[in-house]
Amino acid sequence: MDRRKFNLATIALLATPAIARAQAKGADSPHRAFYMYQGSDRDAKMLAEAKKQREVVMYTSLNLKDSVPITEAFEKKTGVKVQLWRASSEKVLQRAVTEARAGRFACDIIETNGPEMEACYREKLLEEFWSPHFKDLPPAAFPKHRHWIADRFNFFTIGYNTNLVKPEEVPGKYEDLVHPRWAGRVGIEGSDVDWFGAVVKSMGEEKGMAFFRKLAASKPQVRTGHTLMAELVASGEIPLAATIYNHNIERLIVKGAPVKWKAITPTFGRPNAIGVARHAPHPHAALLFADFMLSKEGQTLIKERNRVPASLAVDTHLNKFPFEMIDPVISLDEDAKWEKLWSELFLNGKKLEKESE
Repeated sequence: MDRRKFNLATIALLATPAIARAQAKGADSPHRAFYMYQGSDRDAKMLAEAKKQREVVMYTSLNLKDSVPITEAFEKKTGVKVQLWRASSEKVLQRAVTEARAGRFACDIIETNGPEMEACYREKLLEEFWSPHFKDLPPAAFPKHRHWIADRFNFFTIGYNTNLVKPEEVPGKYEDLVHPRWAGRVGIEGSDVDWFGAVVKSMGEEKGMAFFRKLAASKPQVRTGHTLMAELVASGEIPLAATIYNHNIERLIVKGAPVKWKAITPTFGRPNAIGVARHAPHPHAALLFADFMLSKEGQTLIKERNRVPASLAVDTHLNKFPFEMIDPVISLDEDAKWEKLWSELFLNGKKLEKESE
């Protein structure tokens, strides 16, 4: 079994008894009362205790060129140092789980992709918390259990080269992607299995699979990496990409590249989320950092990195369209089904190659 399947599918299976044991609120939750506290003295108490703790340890998959400016701003504002460990989302999950199962609780904050955050919840690594900034977040930012909260989104949109695609040719719906004009000219990112499962489910499985069989028959160009895909569209090697993060296209637009993006209904998003550790060694510093990330100040920093902030308090055209979040169940509980179908359709039966972030 490959590492991704161990980290997601196996954890999903092993965590089921843990979820049942966790139903009694507060059990084995040393910091829950503070995490959920909403008294008028909350902020002052949190900051005072965080300064005593002096540091906060975060495991994240957000790349360093984006995460370091955010942590530096937090340090300057609060005087609390951030110990940052950055790796792929799978490695973040693997390290957090391995340490916890060994009885070693080293991290205070976990910030990574939604499916991996959901796996952390199932492993009882996270605790529910409250923040005054929740009022600025859309419903899509909250899972039912509220043990992690989306702080940024990756939206799957189409992206196209404006020198190669005429305005009237730009697809308006998914079915337009199988028009004969796009044969061999559409790019798809090779690891977007959860997007595939979400689109099929939204169409209805019979209709959805029929659409993707037509798309596969049109011989799309498959590449690994959403950043690479955006660059290939900008260079003209691929005229149009069907699965591209709109913030990646936006970064190229700022640089003057001849590209645009468009959201097709239904547009699916992959949440990236933040959670406080149930057994955080620096719980007050952990909550202080979570507050900062979800605040208008923290969310503005995310926007300035040309990413999509979750907060509605920060104005950005990158989220001004109807969207749905991909259900983590697709990755955690149905991964084998969708990955097999995806591989057969687009990878010639080969093993999935996951991008690093």
